[in-house]
Amino acid sequence: MTPTPFELLQREPVTALNLTVESYRHVATGARHVHLAAPDPHNAFLVAFLTVPQDSTGVAHILEHTALCGSERYPVRDPFFMMLRRSLATFMNAFTSSDWTAYPFASQSRKDFANLLNVYLDAAFFPTLQELDFAQEGCRIELADAADPNAELVFKGVVFNEMKGAMSSPARVLWEQIARYIFPTTTYHFNSGGDPEAIPDLTWEQLRSFHARHYHPSNAVFMTYGDIPAGEHQQVFVDRVLHRYARLEMDWHVPDERRHPAPIAVEEGYALEPAEGIERKTHIVLAWLLDRSIDLETLLEAHLLTGVLLDNSSSPLLQALETTELGSAPSPACGLDDSVREMVFVAGVEGSEPEHAKAVEALILSVLRRIADDGVEPERLEAVFHQLELSRREIGGDGFPYGLKLMLTALPPALHGGDPVAALAVEPVLERLREKIRDPHFIRDLTRRLLLDNPHRVRLVLKPDPGLVEIRRAREQARLAAIRQRLAPEQIQEVARAAAALRARQEKEDDPEVLPRVELADVPADIPIPVGRETETAGMKMTVYDRPTNGLIYQQVVLDLPHIDDDLVDILPLYAACVTEVGSGGRDYLATQALQALVTGGVSARASVHGGIDDVQRCHGSFVVSGKALLRNQEAMGTLLRETLEQPRFNELSRLRELIAQMRASAEIRVTDNGHALAISAAAGGLSPAAAMADRWGGLVAIKRLKALDDALKSQAGLEGFAANLERLRAQLLRAPRQLLLVGEEERCTAVARTLAGIWAGSSVAAADTPRFVVDIPRRQVREGWSTSTQVQFCAKAYPVPPYVHPDAPALLVLGQFLRNGFLHKSLREQGGAYGGGAGYDADSGTFRFYSYRDPRLAGTLADFDRSLLWLQETRHEFRALEEAILGVVSSIDRPGSPAGEAKRAFHDLNNGRTPERRRLFRRRVLEVSIADLQRVARSWLRPEQANIAVVSNQRTLVEEAGTLELNVLAL
Repeated sequence: MTPTPFELLQREPVTALNLTVESYRHVATGARHVHLAAPDPHNAFLVAFLTVPQDSTGVAHILEHTALCGSERYPVRDPFFMMLRRSLATFMNAFTSSDWTAYPFASQSRKDFANLLNVYLDAAFFPTLQELDFAQEGCRIELADAADPNAELVFKGVVFNEMKGAMSSPARVLWEQIARYIFPTTTYHFNSGGDPEAIPDLTWEQLRSFHARHYHPSNAVFMTYGDIPAGEHQQVFVDRVLHRYARLEMDWHVPDERRHPAPIAVEEGYALEPAEGIERKTHIVLAWLLDRSIDLETLLEAHLLTGVLLDNSSSPLLQALETTELGSAPSPACGLDDSVREMVFVAGVEGSEPEHAKAVEALILSVLRRIADDGVEPERLEAVFHQLELSRREIGGDGFPYGLKLMLTALPPALHGGDPVAALAVEPVLERLREKIRDPHFIRDLTRRLLLDNPHRVRLVLKPDPGLVEIRRAREQARLAAIRQRLAPEQIQEVARAAAALRARQEKEDDPEVLPRVELADVPADIPIPVGRETETAGMKMTVYDRPTNGLIYQQVVLDLPHIDDDLVDILPLYAACVTEVGSGGRDYLATQALQALVTGGVSARASVHGGIDDVQRCHGSFVVSGKALLRNQEAMGTLLRETLEQPRFNELSRLRELIAQMRASAEIRVTDNGHALAISAAAGGLSPAAAMADRWGGLVAIKRLKALDDALKSQAGLEGFAANLERLRAQLLRAPRQLLLVGEEERCTAVARTLAGIWAGSSVAAADTPRFVVDIPRRQVREGWSTSTQVQFCAKAYPVPPYVHPDAPALLVLGQFLRNGFLHKSLREQGGAYGGGAGYDADSGTFRFYSYRDPRLAGTLADFDRSLLWLQETRHEFRALEEAILGVVSSIDRPGSPAGEAKRAFHDLNNGRTPERRRLFRRRVLEVSIADLQRVARSWLRPEQANIAVVSNQRTLVEEAGTLELNVLAL
């Protein structure tokens, strides 16, 4: 077949990003293709559709899930998760935004990329969309007891439970309510993920119709990144998809919102467990609807004003929100949302009371009026521009492939009729903006135009409602009871038959060989690990890594944790969080924050403890202060890092009070957003010193302690005592041995090293016999149930296992993937309805952990963890299943980071005993693991009597199940 050609619309080099942007249109269908041509073998792809739901049934979200449950060429039940096991992908996922749906992946293997491209194209354009898959992924009705025809009805479904978990988060409820009122008439008015009360209204026919109307090439954007030429991609697009379509006249554009003639004020509630108390739990925000995000100059002007107002604690609006007594912290919604067609700016506070609404509004408007009248100092504008330049220059890739990040930057304008090329080639617009800010009236006028004179403003008060949990539960039960009353006996039998049919489909073993795959033979023989060059400066060891960082230099000061007084150990992570946020070098915190923004891309600090590679009872602790900057600012950054380490100011007591209140607010959000990690931490915390420290510093016990500290700091004596403890910690840390890490291009690092020698001259060097940080925590049994405000559960079970260099460690790592692939995915997600779950080995803490995420079950999930081990021993397993597990592990080991991130990982691995030789040996042993190894290590190490259990749930569920499970119920 002769391919239908693509026409080239635009080609533009982007020197700052070392790539060329090419924009094409498919002549026959109108499909668009944006290709980012770069000399990078880490190729990436996505296909996206403008999806504009007109209700809150979650149709776009449920379609995203269901499309990945089988397609025309790949008619297996679960091709997406099956390909996760048959691939070396560095990223695979699907996203539902408020107005688009995207299917992205990335891989370093050309063979793997081709495999995934075929599967993704078929899934997006030719899914089977079977009714049973819709029932599994969306929402269905089943009997609570399948064997009892008189049992109550229940709702089940993956997305249903996912959104129950999501809407348990006050921060998510806050944003949904902002969107509801700021967008009264367009698609953003609705919850695109799905409101749990509306999701059951969606029908299979509506889902199929939505796909037919939205998933068409005429409504599609293909995006690619890397060193595969655009023409090769386009040949596949045509052969696999486009030759079957003609252009379809469709208009799914999102119209401009109808503007409010005057500001409005609204009040809504969010669910809170009655035991938690409602005092200072209210969110109060102002939200403005701004201009279209697809105009690049308008977009950058909005970002500039947002930076001026909210970039750091010295920024005028953020300073006002942090220091006001009207709330405990700035709202998590503060900032600019440019992901939708018309931007939204939000400012406000959390930890307030409903009666403060007018005062909060007056505070925000008074700051804006002051800026409109007086403007801001030029240095603040320069700092904002500096941050824009840094964000443009930095090569990312830690946690998210760099190519996908760039593609997602260009996606919204591509979908909304803007210029995706201009979204990446921003330098000309930045230069025009730099000219504009020379006019002292520019920021004043911008503040008036975008905010003060803009009547489309909403004041939202979101207050806690302790009765809402029970109201919703009763409403759901009444709805199900009404449905049951309407059903005739034969219809009840049909409900039971449908549930049985779904379970039979879930139990069916499809032929995985329908899908393409890579094999162990396709795995690269080796992995690149950066090697540093050791030198000395100012009496300290310095390690330099030559990495292509596009002109940025990364510096770290690394301390081996010394002995710390027992009463200070638990506040060390708070010290790390505060030390970069207070004054330093004789400056107050406002001046220090302004300086950080002007000369760095951020300064951070962290404390960590790692178990020994050969003995988890022996720990190594470190304290690290980090920064990044452009070459021209290296001397200023180096000086700032030393001042941060040696001369922090803890005498600004009101600042410390603000910081702890903000940390508390942030930590409370984490409970419902990251409950599985907190449950894992609690369960593992009793098994080894490193796990215990991780839980004490970042787990549920840490959140509970942080809340108590926040309450204690309301008194002057409490504040003064905390400040004195921070000062004691500073003195003890300065006794520690220290070294420097420097990452950047070699020729630049040479010059920076000379500068650092002068900066650190005279720095005290610790004696070799300085007492080190020692953790002596005995193992203990954990059976904990933590109560919070949530509609779903997060379950975890943990076992003690050996450390990194033990011969069984590679098999334990593969075992987690094997159990997830073969048993847990089906039992927890498909059958149990949890949004996620799995198992894994953590070498640092010497623990093996099972977990579930946004899970409707509790006891059943814990039982499934145990059943997975019986399945492992009693089932005959094929080599293919082992190979898939090993591929998944190797893919995670080989996943590339940013140039700087890979260097930092190599350095800290080496510092903790994981030399490149040991890392390569571990990888080789992973490739040699056998099924017999998996069964043996499970028998040897995962013994029931040594298991710890922790769950995060609501009070009602915990009380109902605590006795059976012998859980100690704890309140946050």
